[in-house]
Amino acid sequence: MKFIFTRDTWQEIFGTIRKNKLRTAITVIGVFWGILLFIGLQGAAKGVENGFDMAFKDMATNSIFLWGQQTGIPYAGYNRNRSVRIELSDTYRIANQVEGVQFVAPRNAKGIFDGAPPLVVNKLKSGNYKVFGDYPVIDKVSKKKIRKGRFLNQKDIDEKRKICVIGERIQKELFEKDEDPIGQYIKISNIYFQVVGVYKKNNTDFFEGDNSVFIPFTTFKRVFNTGNRIGWMVIAGYPDEDIVAIEEKTKTLLKRRYDVHPDDERAFGAANLGEMFGKITGFVKGLKFTALIVGIATILAGVIAIGNILLITVKERTKEIGIRRALGAKPGEIRGQIILESVFLTLVAGIFGITIGGLLLSTLNGWTQSLEDFPFVNPTVSLEYIGMALGLMVVLGTLIGLIPAQRAVNVRPIEALREE
Repeated sequence: MKFIFTRDTWQEIFGTIRKNKLRTAITVIGVFWGILLFIGLQGAAKGVENGFDMAFKDMATNSIFLWGQQTGIPYAGYNRNRSVRIELSDTYRIANQVEGVQFVAPRNAKGIFDGAPPLVVNKLKSGNYKVFGDYPVIDKVSKKKIRKGRFLNQKDIDEKRKICVIGERIQKELFEKDEDPIGQYIKISNIYFQVVGVYKKNNTDFFEGDNSVFIPFTTFKRVFNTGNRIGWMVIAGYPDEDIVAIEEKTKTLLKRRYDVHPDDERAFGAANLGEMFGKITGFVKGLKFTALIVGIATILAGVIAIGNILLITVKERTKEIGIRRALGAKPGEIRGQIILESVFLTLVAGIFGITIGGLLLSTLNGWTQSLEDFPFVNPTVSLEYIGMALGLMVVLGTLIGLIPAQRAVNVRPIEALREE
């Protein structure tokens, strides 16, 4: 191993590289491109993963949206196409009887499904906006970005307060530019409500946007005379629970409650957010695995190219190797030098590829940060993956260098000296 640290060894390696600059450059491009592709794809996959995590970090992703529809099968004396309207009491049954449920949030709304948004008035300005009747627990489903003021609380529910939280767009359209809406009154369906909060649009708001009004569920019930009926509910399971199983158990419970045929799939509609989010997570994992395979395959192709060039180099240096053997050079020294050259070229190309890849990811991150709500955040590659890539290159460089190295060792001095 001493020859690795000798000046003569490195002078010979660099001398060989200088004699074949173009060939060496073309050779290492394969490894450079392979590691660049590996770093780029892994970083991009991580950026997408971070983007989705950031977008859904304030949301109960292991959840279901569930609502009543019309029956599809006659049952228990009822005809087909019977409307099923779920009630507030159903939320308590589900929370207490379905295993794995963390919380249930009943919701009512005007202006989404009925197509008639209530009129909201502030002095001489007015507009038609969606109005939601909610419990404070809805903030756990999708965290509201409160820009000023506050969101609904339990006291608002208990006292049936006429208060509201409005979106930024409503503030811009109904209030003057420098006017503070907090504490002021607006009319919703000709009833005065005090504004206690202004929220900012959230990417995970599936219905609200920034042009909605939130009022206490109990107040909504009184104002719009909905009784105990609810429009839909959000059922959140604990993070480790099977949300698909929770959906099935919930529907089974509700089918018994409303005399719906056990095989009727039409009576209750559902959007399983947990299942959809699982597919997104699976897609990101698949993307990372694909990036890993493609990167390793490209690195391997580049290392093989280096081995082929070294075979040509050994052929060209046959006479030189013969002279060295005649002067007493040991086979291990000849073999070690060829392998060292292979590993050196591989590592140089790899380190250069990692550096350029890191710079490209940094540039891409800076560019995407300027795009609002773009699901791509901090595209990085872990040190574990970088170490694995460098280790792989050293191993492959050593293995691929063994072929030309062994050929160099097999050169017989007398035959080499006869080589023209």
